[in-house]
Amino acid sequence: MKITNDIKYVGVNDHQIDLFEGMYDVPNGMAYNSYVILDDKIAVMDSVDQNFGKQWLANIAKACNGKKPDYLIVQHMEPDHSANIATFLQVYPDATVVGNAKTFSMIKNYFGEGFVKNTLTVADNQTLSLGKHNLTFVFAPMVHWPEVMVTYDATDKVLFSADGFGKFGALDVDEDWACEARRYYFGIVGKYGMQVQALLKKASALDIATICPLHGPVLSENLGYYINLYNIWSSYGVERDGVVIAYTSVYGHTKQAVELLADELKKQGCAKVVVTDLARSDMAENVEDAFKYGKLVLATTTYNMDIFPFMRRFVENLTERNYQNRTIGIIENGSWAPNAARVIKTMFEKSKNITFVEPTVTITSALSDKNRADIAMLATELLK
Repeated sequence: MKITNDIKYVGVNDHQIDLFEGMYDVPNGMAYNSYVILDDKIAVMDSVDQNFGKQWLANIAKACNGKKPDYLIVQHMEPDHSANIATFLQVYPDATVVGNAKTFSMIKNYFGEGFVKNTLTVADNQTLSLGKHNLTFVFAPMVHWPEVMVTYDATDKVLFSADGFGKFGALDVDEDWACEARRYYFGIVGKYGMQVQALLKKASALDIATICPLHGPVLSENLGYYINLYNIWSSYGVERDGVVIAYTSVYGHTKQAVELLADELKKQGCAKVVVTDLARSDMAENVEDAFKYGKLVLATTTYNMDIFPFMRRFVENLTERNYQNRTIGIIENGSWAPNAARVIKTMFEKSKNITFVEPTVTITSALSDKNRADIAMLATELLK
């Protein structure tokens, strides 16, 4: 794939994978992106997953057309992007590996010592000339590993963005960018919004025509759309008006309350209502929805004086990703000692700018007339 006259795509598509990072369902596979910059000196940008080293090296050889790469630039040491560093150096032993001090510490941890013949340790904002292409390395610590850096090519105005602007899905599958990029972002990078904001601030000073991420498609049109979404996500802003109702139900009574609330919200003019059964849905998609919309209702039973396990896992997924700036309503059910609301509020104690809507709906076994009235009132308060 041709990115510019001098930049070629040499990455691979993975349709063998079922769970990315052992956790995220990827029905449309994954792309592990790598690029070659052809100039007086030739630079390869990052490696690929361990299962695709042979294909990757063949892609490099084809792109280089008989020439040998001079540099392997390592922006991120996570194994889906670094696993073939040693394999690359077996074929191109005289190439110089470019990274920062933390990069080389991790290379040692993964591969041991002695196999890298030539190294170039760069500092933040240091440049490297390939000829007419001048690369600037911009450190992006904790987006989402400590060694991460991105690279800006001033000649072609290309930002090699590491895992930033990445998404789930192989490149030979046509699908909506935002949906899988959002799920990827909040699942993997969401905890580090402050660090992403810092990187976006640095990137705003650059004249960027193309973004080349390590996952997902190369972005060269409507960059403002993608950057705006990243700004919303990393600042924990609300992307769309609506209410997400996430629930667990053992014998169906809590589910009945959820269905009643969803109907009431729609009746009162709610633009979008998303209802999800946490026991029967993809957790990463549930997390994505909770961050996408501004209002969330948690409906669950008391379980061993705690909350139902799927609900606990969901809330933990939110709080560990710095869930904030949101409005939350609660429906709890407990046949003899309702305790879910107290547990949920305790779990969010360290979260910023969380507003709990009253009334809390407390069901004791089955729905009562008071519960129905409280649910109608909860819908009204959520929509204020």
